Amino acid sequence: MRTVSDAPALHDLMPWSVRPLRIGRGWPLAPDAACLRARWALLTGEPDAVARAALLRPSRARGLYTAVAQLPGHRTPTTALAREDGPCPEPVRVQHGPFDQQWLIPDHRLIDVARPELWRVADDHQVFVIEQGYLPEAAEPAVEFSALLPDGRSPAGKPSRIRPAFRRPGGVEPNLAPGLTEWLAAELDTEVSAEDVLAWIAAAARPGPGGASVPLPRDGATWREGLALGRGSVWLHTGGARYADPAAGRDPERLRLPGGARPYVRAPLPAAPGPGELSYDPDESALRIGDGLISPVSPDAWELTGGGVGALEQWYERRTAPGEPGSLEGLRPAAWTRATTSELLELISRLTLLAGLRRELAGFAERLAARERSEHGRTAGQVAELRAAGILPVPAARRGPASVLTHHEEGPDGQFTLL
Repeated sequence: MRTVSDAPALHDLMPWSVRPLRIGRGWPLAPDAACLRARWALLTGEPDAVARAALLRPSRARGLYTAVAQLPGHRTPTTALAREDGPCPEPVRVQHGPFDQQWLIPDHRLIDVARPELWRVADDHQVFVIEQGYLPEAAEPAVEFSALLPDGRSPAGKPSRIRPAFRRPGGVEPNLAPGLTEWLAAELDTEVSAEDVLAWIAAAARPGPGGASVPLPRDGATWREGLALGRGSVWLHTGGARYADPAAGRDPERLRLPGGARPYVRAPLPAAPGPGELSYDPDESALRIGDGLISPVSPDAWELTGGGVGALEQWYERRTAPGEPGSLEGLRPAAWTRATTSELLELISRLTLLAGLRRELAGFAERLAARERSEHGRTAGQVAELRAAGILPVPAARRGPASVLTHHEEGPDGQFTLL
């Protein structure tokens, strides 16, 4: 009988992948940019070297005197942190785990393993595919998507892989096995773009202990169904930043539920909620934060998980957990702001829509599996077909980053680095 191993691996279809970022310390990341600037001011305002090092939280990779180059695209100082007295580098928005967006100080001196190759290709055209670590007990898709640079963090601690859709800035040179789009176009007798293949992966990728696999379409009807589901998936995961199409109901950067399903604040939220104050009332379809109340909130949104952990609970915990006293992480946002509430309402809407999409994706996966069973003995395995077409194995050079240096990147202490 044919097995899932007959479907090509995502590792082969999107051959270039990068391991998750490793920041090495928690304080350069926060849900509020102003909080990061305050933490930076405390660090750089500390005159005593021993006390400054304690605030930094040095590691084997980073200390007060570590010499490193700038992160691509960010003109931050490269002098030793022991001598740093300038303003905080402008924080940038990043994707933290599956469903959270946080602010990060983009300073290479603070990040143990920053993956500069990802920063070089992060732009308004890029889509990052995050292949999730295998969690057989969690009914979750094999892949998530982000328009922002992702840290690749998994709440369950399972290692993920980050696969940029494009190897160069500007949406140039798709990160696909050479010849794949042409092969699909011939098989389906239709035009196939790199964006189409990414949408198909969003719909068809399935998890497995050896990594995600992607059964390829055999007919035009299945292909079109997968494209519609996949485009919706990327659109939802990126908050409308990618694959927007108002004609198809995918408005740019505006995810809205139908009128009666939109969540609203029904009772004011606390000014400074603390850990343990979040709960869900299934009878009222309401989210409670202390004496505050938001409704309607569907059970789907409350129960949806990312990395095996409740998405709403994780989001709330990261905004209310107290940091260690005396540490930079202990400096938290002073209050729960209107912007925080708006972000929560948007997240509830997105999770509600994603829960419905997950059910559609599960049904699509069952139909693909049934098709594979029916084809047993009548068609060759797809891996064999791709090998016969010369698409597999993928050239070794495609598994590494492209050379994309188009400007000088400052190295340690103001020297320029070459790539």
